[in-house]
Amino acid sequence: MPHTVKGVVSRAKGEPAELVDIVVPDPGPGEAVVDITACGVCHTDLHYREGGISDDFPFLLGHEAAGVVSAVGEGVINVAVGDTVVLNWRAVCGQCRACKRGEPHYCFNTYNAAQPMTLTDGTPLSPTLGIGAFCEKTLVHSGQCTKVDAAADPAVAGLLGCGVMAGIGAAVNTAPVRRGQTAAIIGCGGVGCAAVAGSVLAGARRVIAVDLDDKKLGWATDLGATHTINSAGMDEGAVVAAIQSLTGGFGADVVIDAVGRPETWRQAFYARDLAGTVVLVGVPTPGMELQLPLLDVFGRGGALKSSWYGDCLPERDFPMLIDLHLQGRLNLDTFVSETIALDQVEEAFAKMHRGEVLRSVVVL
Repeated sequence: MPHTVKGVVSRAKGEPAELVDIVVPDPGPGEAVVDITACGVCHTDLHYREGGISDDFPFLLGHEAAGVVSAVGEGVINVAVGDTVVLNWRAVCGQCRACKRGEPHYCFNTYNAAQPMTLTDGTPLSPTLGIGAFCEKTLVHSGQCTKVDAAADPAVAGLLGCGVMAGIGAAVNTAPVRRGQTAAIIGCGGVGCAAVAGSVLAGARRVIAVDLDDKKLGWATDLGATHTINSAGMDEGAVVAAIQSLTGGFGADVVIDAVGRPETWRQAFYARDLAGTVVLVGVPTPGMELQLPLLDVFGRGGALKSSWYGDCLPERDFPMLIDLHLQGRLNLDTFVSETIALDQVEEAFAKMHRGEVLRSVVVL
């Protein structure tokens, strides 16, 4: 029978999120109900609350989550009741043109649950990124569940569901950073710090972190950055020169823009070595435009890439990264600044906006 549980809902653009009762139906074919154990507070949830992604209110917020499968629907074979899982928002279909050409990380037809979760009056909820995990239970497509080692702290494991995977994947999958290369990361919030960790994991000999905030640069250092640049008060040219000065005057082999603004992307473009790689993983807003001399694009060569969800394949990457963490080879604990309760999500949004935390994590 359906379950009535507590969940964090955004009813209208810009209004504070509310902790209310929601109804989670029994799983249908291909679906699973997951008891949420932890869920990170991500900028994407705030973008949904502010109406920056769509206007399909009310939203059930939360998506960066770990939990335990408590029920499965007909035909589900990839997970079973009792499995510890990390939720993902790119459950690949296996049938679209990207999947058929052997690039399932680009799947153009990802799955979500077919049934809606609702308010108690029957109003359908829009789950953020097809997940909706600031709640005690959520309904997802079974393909959105990736089984991982239950020994991992849920507060850490859940972060792989979005921001940490996006950053690590930008370095390891999209670029990819190779052993002995130099990498620079512009913007050291959650995604940027994860790109630092990914560059270290990939074997970069020099990892340069760039940000306006010394606190964020400290986080990047904790995750393995070898050099930091505080760009407060610096123009674009000065940032480029600072990166070049740390790379023999040439520029970095890979520069990752984890901010997603025209000025930071231009910094990344000019701060890379000739034939180097730029990776955009920060998400621009719809009105942003970029102006760049086309001759410079031609003359500098290399690759200009965008990273979608770290170009990850969840069933491959999540278990691997959890195993590396449990072996002490990947420091994920640094990302958890604090653990909070469901009724503290709105306060966590404010802390995140002020840059006070790397990640607040709801623990149930």
